[in-house]
Amino acid sequence: MSQTGAVWLVIVAALLAANLPFVNERWLAVGPRAAARKPLGGRLAEMVLLYAVVGGLALLLERRAGQIAPQGWEFYAITATLFVTLAFPGFVYRYLLRRRDGGDGAPPRSAL
Repeated sequence: MSQTGAVWLVIVAALLAANLPFVNERWLAVGPRAAARKPLGGRLAEMVLLYAVVGGLALLLERRAGQIAPQGWEFYAITATLFVTLAFPGFVYRYLLRRRDGGDGAPPRSAL
C-alpha cells in the first residue's frame, strides 16, 4: 500500500470510528443491544477506545512503511481534537436532529 493510500485509510477509519458510538445503540457496534439508551459518558468512553484502535492502526501502517517517528504530547492532543471534530456529524444526528421528532422516530407532537 502506498503512503497516500495508508493516510486515506487512517482518515476514513477515524471518521467511521468517531461516529460509530453515536449511530447505534450497541456497545462497540458488536455487543448486545443496550436495554436502555447508552449514556453520553458511555459513548465518550467508546470514542476514547476507538481513538486508541485507530491510533494502533496508524502505528501499524507507519511501522510497515519504515521507522516510527517519536511523538510528543502535542501530537496526541492534536489527533484527539481532530477525532472529536470528526465525531461532530454523529453527535449532531444523535443529540440535535433526533431530538426534534422525540428521538423515537414518531412524528413530532402538535403544538396545539
